[in-house]
Amino acid sequence: MIQAFGLTSNPRQELPPAVDDVSFEAPTGRVTALLGARASGKTTAVRLMLELQQGRGITHFRGRPLHRIPHPSREVGVLLGEVQGHPSRTVRGQLRMLCAAAGVPVQRADEVLEVVGIVSLREQRLGTLSRGMDRRLGLACALLADPHTLVLDGPAGGLSAREGKWLHGILRAHASLGGTVLFTTDDAKEAARTADRVVTLEAGRVIADQGVADFSRTRLRPRVAVRSPHAARLGVLLAREARATQRSVEVVNEDGNRLSVYGSNCADVGETAFRHSILVHQLADEVGDAGPAVSVPARARTEEVREVEPAAPQMAVVDASSVADEPPPAMEPSEEEAAAPMAPAQAHAPSAQEPPHSTGTFVVLRADADLGGVSSAASSSAPAQPRDERAAQAPRTPSIPAPARPPAPLSPLPPPITIHPAPSPLRPLRYEVRRATGIATGYLTAAAVLVASAIVAVLLARTGHTPQAHLLAAWPQGLPLPPAALGAGLLGAFAFGDEFRHPALAADRGTVPRRLGLLCAKLVVAAAVAVSLAFLVVASDAVLLHLVYGEELTEVPADWLSTSASWLALVVGCAWAGVLAAGVFRSTTAGLAAVLAVPVLVVPLVQKALEGPSVRTAAGLPSRLRDLALVHWPFGAERVLAAGLRMIAQPVGSALMLSLTALLCAYLLTVLRPRAR
Repeated sequence: MIQAFGLTSNPRQELPPAVDDVSFEAPTGRVTALLGARASGKTTAVRLMLELQQGRGITHFRGRPLHRIPHPSREVGVLLGEVQGHPSRTVRGQLRMLCAAAGVPVQRADEVLEVVGIVSLREQRLGTLSRGMDRRLGLACALLADPHTLVLDGPAGGLSAREGKWLHGILRAHASLGGTVLFTTDDAKEAARTADRVVTLEAGRVIADQGVADFSRTRLRPRVAVRSPHAARLGVLLAREARATQRSVEVVNEDGNRLSVYGSNCADVGETAFRHSILVHQLADEVGDAGPAVSVPARARTEEVREVEPAAPQMAVVDASSVADEPPPAMEPSEEEAAAPMAPAQAHAPSAQEPPHSTGTFVVLRADADLGGVSSAASSSAPAQPRDERAAQAPRTPSIPAPARPPAPLSPLPPPITIHPAPSPLRPLRYEVRRATGIATGYLTAAAVLVASAIVAVLLARTGHTPQAHLLAAWPQGLPLPPAALGAGLLGAFAFGDEFRHPALAADRGTVPRRLGLLCAKLVVAAAVAVSLAFLVVASDAVLLHLVYGEELTEVPADWLSTSASWLALVVGCAWAGVLAAGVFRSTTAGLAAVLAVPVLVVPLVQKALEGPSVRTAAGLPSRLRDLALVHWPFGAERVLAAGLRMIAQPVGSALMLSLTALLCAYLLTVLRPRAR
């Protein structure tokens, strides 16, 4: 069950809030429609329910607010707008990536594809899907974790009649299995066909909360409401005259002395009653959403209803004999009317603080052209009175005086709604692997790096003035970084930059999460990709140089171990710098700029800091560390340590270490600051 209490959006400058004190329930096992015209506040209400927008109020999903649910995607399936994801990712790849994020088996992706009927499109790219297929994929994403509740914002928007019928069948099937379904729509007929309960919004307020039968009868189309002690006889006469004149008139007997006449008007019904001497207690034109409405200010309408309703004029058609014999019966409400919900004009009368421009949706026109009331069975809210008056008029139960001091009065305002960040993937490493391998951008970048490195290596070998280590790495002396390091940095920047551009992980829960588990997964995958790219560059350059110039340029250097460690450390450091910078600045361009800033800006600063006479040096540090150890370094580990220290002592290594430290501190600051708040 969904229970929304007091949903109120923050006001926008001098404008009233888009949603003002919206409260309703969506029961379990039922389909509930949130109906309203454009700009009525449907989407804002849904975003407040899902804690995607700041405001006031609270929403319980089976008794718990969303931020108290450990795994929200397993409790609430959400569809807001179009499917968020990289346009080049396949349908199946998108779902498999979300399976890792939700912590469900990967086979679930194929199951939901069969449920929504797009198995044949599993290798289709997201950017090529039609509107209908995108809606099906969005529903598949919402059903992926098998949630109990579905919250869909305009799911049938832009669909054909056949696709809309299929979608409504899926929603009905989910509700029949014990789930809860809430969807928004601006089509009253769609709500009547699909939903079990309809909550109508207008200008950010609930004006009706009805079952679908009451909604269809009172709001979907206009009717003539008749109340008479001879309702059955009048109904037969109306139907007989309609057949005689070949008019389309529908007469519905509303339990006892009430009739609902569709396709007629008050004049025709009154004339029929007059001709047959039938007493009429009530005759009213009730106009719903689908018909014309009289535009009356809410404040004036409420005052007129309160003044007229105690002595509401009724049109009675009687003959002279009946008047002489006995007085007409008094207007006593029937049991059905006494149990019926109050009218929306009464249930939502404006308070003293309500803006004067609020208007109603529908009114009731009496036969004498006076405004006497509104449609019955239109809302389940309480009569419109100030909160203090309602509290004073409410029945009070005897209470036991507390021995201690009385409790503090409750605040009249609903609790504030805070936007909570998206949770980290339950399987971050698997999620990151599927994210990195699901699109062709990484493969194209690696191919471009290999081609550029091969061309640069051939040109450097032709000049003959480049050391062998730089030749195999395709690193000219004039360039700040080799192509492999730049490519690794770009691939690392894609790790966070693509998620901020196409937030598939956080489409329904706000911004992309900055969690340490997700960061570690991205760093591990980025390091693995960088190491693979570094080996491929060296191997491809060595093979090409061997084919072009012979074995002279492909001999293994004596210090290959330390050189390889320095080379891998440089490439992995650039990849990590791209990951951290893209996560901090939320941009792929910023991540690549941070990689380029290391040799262009940071290296000159480090060189200036290291310039000048040096009194003492760190020469012999590895041997002194070896002497401090209890055992000797195995497998020549002191040489690896010495190579690492020499790499850090170089300007590029020092600059890279400083950059990584600064970016890591900035990332941790962005993670810890929201928690501190």
